[in-house]
Amino acid sequence: MRKLLVPTDFSDQAENALKVAAQFAREHHCEIYLLHILEIPLQEVDPLNSYNDLPEAMFFMKLAHNRFEKLLEKPYLKGLTIHETVDFHEIFKGIFHVCQKNEIDLIIMGSNGSSGLTEMLIGSNTEKVVRTSEIPVLVIKKEHEAFTVKDFVFASDFKNESIPSYKKAIEFAKKLNAKIHLLMVNTPNKFITTESSKRRMKIFEEASDFSNYTTNIFNDVNIEKGIMNFAQSIDAQLIGMSTHGRQGISHFFNGSISEDLVNHAKRPVITFKI
Repeated sequence: MRKLLVPTDFSDQAENALKVAAQFAREHHCEIYLLHILEIPLQEVDPLNSYNDLPEAMFFMKLAHNRFEKLLEKPYLKGLTIHETVDFHEIFKGIFHVCQKNEIDLIIMGSNGSSGLTEMLIGSNTEKVVRTSEIPVLVIKKEHEAFTVKDFVFASDFKNESIPSYKKAIEFAKKLNAKIHLLMVNTPNKFITTESSKRRMKIFEEASDFSNYTTNIFNDVNIEKGIMNFAQSIDAQLIGMSTHGRQGISHFFNGSISEDLVNHAKRPVITFKI
């Protein structure tokens, strides 16, 4: 993992994500790609001509670069390799474009928690990034003076299709030196016997030689609350889950569970594409 993408609207929430990225970059020798999207209507921007022909575009470009300059003066970024990028796209498309062009390994995004995501990352844009990103997406909820993860909850339905994403979670846990807590949430509407749950989880255990983990079956009224309540019960520092990309969230995370967790969980959330 060598390249991190941090989308920013220069808000406090976006800077919280940047601070985590800076800690990660310093410890693991990563480069940071700092992205600001200018949502100027695409029909107004001719990619074959200079942006000098569009005064509004030039104004906001200069404003963004001025903000970048002030941001890059922050002490916590000293000595790090940071690439600033201003793009003229819809937010989701801009993030996808930069990831593809620069072979990004991890997206780190800011969120203000239960009130929803920051203006830049609001609504369907965030859902698209979380749901369709080919690479892991880490959503940060608050400022972390030290982003330390000792306990990492990986919630799943433990079907075979989620094994590849679990292996990605293992690699991330190894970098953080964290223990993974495999979690199966049992609900009245999606009841699975303990024996069946253990059989599913056993397959995951045997799919890797990773040994720093626990297995847990937790009962709750719904999946989202079960994940959050279990994470709180062990004071976990990170919650992880799988996504199905363009096919939608995995069957375990039916509907908007992943988006709800991103918005409502007090802890950081990371998603891995199946």
